[in-house]
Amino acid sequence: MPAAAISLAVLMVGAALIHLRDNEYPAIAVNLVLLALALFVAFERIGPEAL
Repeated sequence: MPAAAISLAVLMVGAALIHLRDNEYPAIAVNLVLLALALFVAFERIGPEAL
């Protein structure tokens, strides 16, 4: 189970919400990129072809 990737994805959602609240829009873009990468890793590790 890719616990690290899932945990990072949850952390990035929280970070994006904090940046949104503080109107720090460029930082949200960074959080969304990291979120997408973490979700990709988690999906590839959990997916049907994962060993």
